Amino acid sequence: MPTSKTKTWLLLAAALGSLSVLLTSLQAFGISLSPRADLAARWLALAACIGYGAMRRSLTVWIFVAMLVGAAIGHDFPQVALNLRVVSAIFLRLIKTVIAPLLFATLVGGIAGHANLKTVGRMGVKALIYFEVVTTLALVIGLAAINISKAGVGAQINAPAGETLPAQKVTASDTILHVFPENIAKSVAEGQVLQVVVFSIFFGIALAMVREDRRAPMLKIVDSLAETMFKFTNLVMLFAPLGVGAAIAYTVASTGMGILGNLAKLIATLYVALVICVFGVLLPSAWLAGVPIRRFIDAVAEPVSIAFGTASSEAALPSAMERMEAFGVPREIVAFVLPTGYSFNLVGSALYLSLASIFVAQAAGIHMNLGQQVLLVLTLMLTSKGVAGVSRAALVILLGTVGSFGLPAEPVFVLLAVDQLMDMARTSVNVLGNCLATVVVAKWEGMYDPALAPSVEEPVHS
Repeated sequence: MPTSKTKTWLLLAAALGSLSVLLTSLQAFGISLSPRADLAARWLALAACIGYGAMRRSLTVWIFVAMLVGAAIGHDFPQVALNLRVVSAIFLRLIKTVIAPLLFATLVGGIAGHANLKTVGRMGVKALIYFEVVTTLALVIGLAAINISKAGVGAQINAPAGETLPAQKVTASDTILHVFPENIAKSVAEGQVLQVVVFSIFFGIALAMVREDRRAPMLKIVDSLAETMFKFTNLVMLFAPLGVGAAIAYTVASTGMGILGNLAKLIATLYVALVICVFGVLLPSAWLAGVPIRRFIDAVAEPVSIAFGTASSEAALPSAMERMEAFGVPREIVAFVLPTGYSFNLVGSALYLSLASIFVAQAAGIHMNLGQQVLLVLTLMLTSKGVAGVSRAALVILLGTVGSFGLPAEPVFVLLAVDQLMDMARTSVNVLGNCLATVVVAKWEGMYDPALAPSVEEPVHS
C-alpha cells in the first residue's frame, strides 16, 4: 500500500507535471517563455516520478516511469535517443532466448502430465472456437472503423526513397505448410513460435504414450526446465524498465510528435477501434465467463505494459504466463492456451490488418465494394494466423495480402514511419486478449481456482 512518503512523491510529480503542461500550452498559444523553464519543469516532474518509483518497489510502476522518461529523452534529446535503440534491442534479445525453451517445457509438461489426453483435445477445440470468434469480431470492427473514418481518402502517398520491405504473397497451402517444422533447431533459430508449439505438442503427446516408469524422468527434467526459465525470466525482467524506456525514446525521436493528416487520422482510428474491441468484445467475454475483472486487470497490468513499451508480444509472454498462473489458471492450461493464442488469437493484429488493408485501398483511390471487403476479411482470417507478435511481422503480412487483391504496395511503405506507434497499441491488445483466453478456457474446463485470484499482487524485485 502507498505510504505517506510515496503519496508525497506522487503529489509532487503531479504538481510539477501540471506546471510543465501549462508552460507548454502557453507557448502553443504564442505566449513567449524561456524554453529552459519548460524543460526544467518537465525534468523536475520526471525526477519526482523517479522518486515515486524508487519508493514503490513495483515493476509495473518502474516500467511506466521509464516510458515517461524515455518519451522526454526522445523529445528533448533526439540524437541521444536514436543511439538508445541498442539498449531495447539487448532487452528483446534476452527475452527471446526464453521463448523456445519455456514453450517447450510448459507445453510438454502440461500435455504429458495429463492423465487423459482427451482433456487436451477437448481444451484445444474450445480454445480454437473462442480464438476464431474473437478474432473475426476484431476484423469486422477494424473494417467498420476505417470505412467510417475514411482515414486514407484524399491521401497522396508515394513510397519513401530507400524503403524496402519484402512482400509475402501468402496462399492457403503456404500458411498450412508453414505451421509444421522441418527442423526444430531452425524453427527455434528463426523464432517460428507456431512451429515450436506444434513440435512441443507432438513431443508431449508422444511422451504421454510412454509407460510411467520411462515418462517420469523426462517429466522431471521438463518441469525443472520450466522452473529454471521462469527464474531466468525474473532476472531479465529487472532490465525491463531500461529496455522499455529506450524503446520509447527511440520511437519518439524517430517519428516525432507532430504526425498530421491522414496518418494521424489512421492512428486515431486504430486506437479508437482497439478501445471498442476491448470494451465491446473482450470485456463482455470476460463478464459472460464470470472472470473477476478488477483482479484480472491487476494481474495483466505488467505484461500489457511490457507489450506496449516494447511493441513485442514475445517480450511479454514469460511475464504473462507467470501472472496468469499466479491468478489461478492451472499451468497446463496456461502452457497450452497462451502460446497457441500467439498464433491464433492476435486480436489487435487482426483488427489492424483489416483496417490497414482498406486504408491502402483508400490511399490509392481504389474503391472496394462490400463483397470485396468481406472476401478480404476472410483472407485475413487465414493470413493473420502465425503473426507471432514480432515487430513489423503484421506489416509484412499486410504487404502480401494487399498484393493478393491487386492493391499497390506504395501506401504500405509509408506505414513504416508510424508502425511503431500502432504496433504498441495492437500488441498490448494481443497480450490482453490472450491472457483473457486462458482464464475463459479454464472457466469452461472447470479448472479455474478463484481462491488464488485474490492473492495476486505486484511482484517485488529487490
